[in-house]
Amino acid sequence: MREPIALVGAGRMGRGLAVVFAYAGHDVALVDLKERPAEQFVSLAREAQGEIAATLGTLARLGLCAADQVPAIAALVRVVPSSEAGAVLPDAGFIFEGVPEVLEQKRTALALVSRLAGRRPIIASTTSTILVDDLAEAIEHRERFLNAHWLNPPYLMPLVELSAGKATSTDVVQTLRALLDGIGKVTVLCAATPGYIVPRIQALAMNEAARMVEEGVASAEEIDKAVKYGFGLRFAVLGLLEFIDWGGGDILYYASRYLTQALGNERYAAPAIVERNMHEGNIGMKTGRGFLDYDKLDLDSHRLERLAAFTTLLRGLGLVRPPVL
Repeated sequence: MREPIALVGAGRMGRGLAVVFAYAGHDVALVDLKERPAEQFVSLAREAQGEIAATLGTLARLGLCAADQVPAIAALVRVVPSSEAGAVLPDAGFIFEGVPEVLEQKRTALALVSRLAGRRPIIASTTSTILVDDLAEAIEHRERFLNAHWLNPPYLMPLVELSAGKATSTDVVQTLRALLDGIGKVTVLCAATPGYIVPRIQALAMNEAARMVEEGVASAEEIDKAVKYGFGLRFAVLGLLEFIDWGGGDILYYASRYLTQALGNERYAAPAIVERNMHEGNIGMKTGRGFLDYDKLDLDSHRLERLAAFTTLLRGLGLVRPPVL
């Protein structure tokens, strides 16, 4: 039996996660914690339910579900006023907080949620900016609390970055991972540091792209074209660190030194781990170890598998042509 899900905050994140969990067959309570007059709540609930149904309609048009399934999926979501929060939260197996990214607002909401819910439900914030331990202070029974950072739109993007706090139970982390993996998401664990994984990497990449426009390196259109058909395609198949290993960490080391000197900026300098791996002979696939361990891997089969995945992407984009004979 699928456990009920409670989503605290009826804004964009709450509505997006309502689609995720209803699509996966869970009963969802979308809880509006803000006290408001009855007529305002009715208007909010109508708006939220309309947006959820519209999103599901979009998924149907994309071929991800049948159009006649949309009403049944949408019916799994009910919008709950603050006055009923104490009745629905204790019944949820998992509670996801999605109020605005303001520390005190989140702490206030989480304190109320943890008190009303009792100690059984696992509670996760969906914050994209605030560290888990800065929020955990508000939680009763902190061992059941962690951050779950979803990438937008959550009903399409598979990745969820999980960040445990100092008091978070290992069992709680594994239980939440099992829930998310079970609905088709891909979870990763990361330390409680600013930026998680993806936002930290993409902030560097986006700023560098903007900087190249500013410097006149290329137009915005040309840079985006290069990213879509070069950078993005490669890293959709190979992660950044496996890509280093694929070509060799020594290549990155020398390329970084050149860029640092040629562009006169230390932001291109390689971190110490790149130089250390090179001097220890751990430069990637050709030595059997780099950031990853390839010692027991059939490298020919592995390379073919990765190239096949890359070819599948190219076919999907209509970029594979037969030979001209």
